[in-house]
Parts: sequence; structure tokens; C-alpha cells
Amino acid sequence: MSPFNDRYGRDVLTNSPHPKRPVSTPEPAVPGLVVEDVQTGYVGAVVEVDKHGVILEDRHGKRRAFPLGPGFWIDGKPVELVRPTAPAATGRMVSASGSVAVLDHRARTARASRIYVEGKHDAELVEKVWGHDLRVEGVVVEELGGADDLAAVVAEFEPGPGRRLGVMLDHLVAGSKETRLADAVRGGPHAANVLIVGHPYIDVWQAVRPAVLGLKAWPDVPKGEPWKEGVIARLGWRLESWEAWQRILGKVSTYTDLEPALLGRVEELIDFVTEPGSA
Repeated sequence: MSPFNDRYGRDVLTNSPHPKRPVSTPEPAVPGLVVEDVQTGYVGAVVEVDKHGVILEDRHGKRRAFPLGPGFWIDGKPVELVRPTAPAATGRMVSASGSVAVLDHRARTARASRIYVEGKHDAELVEKVWGHDLRVEGVVVEELGGADDLAAVVAEFEPGPGRRLGVMLDHLVAGSKETRLADAVRGGPHAANVLIVGHPYIDVWQAVRPAVLGLKAWPDVPKGEPWKEGVIARLGWRLESWEAWQRILGKVSTYTDLEPALLGRVEELIDFVTEPGSA
């Protein structure tokens, strides 16, 4: 990122002569935080912070750089984005998902509600980042083995009050096969107790930020060519698909290594299946 000029100057909401006018509050610019730039109306999630400022990514995947400081809104309230600091040594530990770790908790009986993901790699990534949270909440993550039989899988699960089902699909974009399958379930008899979300990536590999692997971007693979094999070939890796995934997964330590488009969807599913009354 290149240096910025502070186009906002001082915080116009600070020391306001109008006592009822809200004052900007400091807000750490942690990855995944969604903010609105007051001047341009641009809304995006924090994906990177460095000595110059912050990079936001909107829902279309487009990124823009802004200086840290005042001039942002969160939920209609003015905030001043500040650089995140390391957690204070207060005895609190943070899990890989960014939540406060619960120490010495007893194993909880698994909920009847479940989260389904498309395949093994999806399940392994969710476990690595959110495993602690899921065990604390008693949520089990299972593999669909592909989305083709989604309607049948949902019917067999028999969702209902106290038995919710959350599903995360790959490549859930307009016109995709996955979107058609999801829409069929959303219009079915179990819609009230099923939440289907998805990320825009062809495969969950793409949900890992390329910078984590030392890449500027994931390689482009022409339509019709197997995506994983195409990526491996273009990266020059002499690896089988499972070996390549282990290399990728091994670089993931925390939620900051993942794209916001995946982070928000997993958190949404966990909230859905753990809502009061869903157990």
C-alpha cells in the first residue's frame, strides 16, 4: 500500500459544539470487520492492515485502500479505525477463530442440530479454525460428499424445531448448479429450519488468502479444466491433490488467513444452529 494523505483531517465529530451529536469511538481494524466509508459510501470488510492504512473488500470482491482514523460508520455509528494491538496478557486466550477460548470446559453432548459442508477439505478447514468453538457449543460438522443430493440429504435429516440444519456450499453464485439446488430446498417444507449459505469460490482452497502461500493471486484455470489439477500445474507443484491441500491447510493458523467471504458464512451457520431454542 502507498502512503496516504489524511483526507479527513481531524475527526469532525470530536469535541463537537453540539452535545447530542455522536462522537467517534476507536475500533480495532480486525479482519472481517465491516465498515462504511462516510465520504464515498463504500462498504467493505477489513482484509489487511499495515503501517499506511486499511484495505476493505466489498461484497463483489473489489478492494480499496483507506487511511486509518475517523470517517467510518459501523451500524450507523461513527468509529475511528485504529491498528489492532496484541491481546493484553490478562490470562485470556483467543481461539483460532478470534473468539475468547473457553478453558477447562467439560465436553458438551452434541446438539441435534448440525452443519453440513460439501467435502473433506471444507470440513478440515472449518475444524482447524472453528474447532474449539464448535466443541464448546456441541456442534458437529459433517460432509455432504457433494451437493447433487442436497434435497434428499435434507429430507433424511428431518429438520424441525430443536433440530436445525446449516449447509455451506461451494460456488454459490447466480446461475450455478449449487444455487439451483439450494433454491429448491429453500422453497421446500423444511425451509424454516434450514439455512443454506455459500461462498463464491469454485473450491474452498480459494478461501485461503493467496498471500498466506506467498502468492499474489490464485491462478486462473480455464472453464472445463479440472480446477485443482489446473492450480497445481500452474503453481509448478509436483504433488497429488491431497498433498497440495495439506500444504495449503498447513499454512492456515487463524481466521486472518481466510477470506471474509468464508468467515462470515461459517459464523452465520454457527449462530443459526446455536440460537436459543434451536437445541
